Amino acid sequence: MEFVSSAGGDSLVVIVGFKDAEGDLGLNPTDIDPPFNSQNFRRTPQGALIFFSNRPPEAPNFNPIDWAINPTVNNVIVRDTVWVEPNENHFNIFVRFFIKRNGQFNEFRWQDPPFFTTFNGRFPRILNSNAERAVEGSIRYAMISSGWESIFRNDTIRIDVQIQDRALNRSNTASSPELTLNQIRRR
Repeated sequence: MEFVSSAGGDSLVVIVGFKDAEGDLGLNPTDIDPPFNSQNFRRTPQGALIFFSNRPPEAPNFNPIDWAINPTVNNVIVRDTVWVEPNENHFNIFVRFFIKRNGQFNEFRWQDPPFFTTFNGRFPRILNSNAERAVEGSIRYAMISSGWESIFRNDTIRIDVQIQDRALNRSNTASSPELTLNQIRRR
């Protein structure tokens, strides 16, 4: 891992080694149809979309994870705010952060308020053909944010990473060692 400071946003970079027997790692930008769609639309028991203006009591308050503004549904732009569920299979690299407090690691959940985001992402296809063959290598994944230092300061952190192939098989979890941003800062 390395931490790179820059004026346009700092990068936290992880490098993940992999071995895959089928070689079906990575997604193209056009891989957006199920099961790789970014979100699923919540619906009433009758199958209608649920809009923010008539949301049921169990619906969350507005936030950019649970609500989509003017989404495209069945190739039609819906000019409203619609209740959605993020689809984890849209991503193929999954990142979880942990902060050590009082000698114990606790997950730092980016998806919760006030951030409403994740650092899960997509990396491109490793092989351009669909022919199955074993592949081995490493993926360099940079996460850009202007908040790394303000949030993690001198805290001891750990990062867990998993990757997923196109058959939706998840890898084992790779965990970083305990570290601080200063320890991995590129000079």
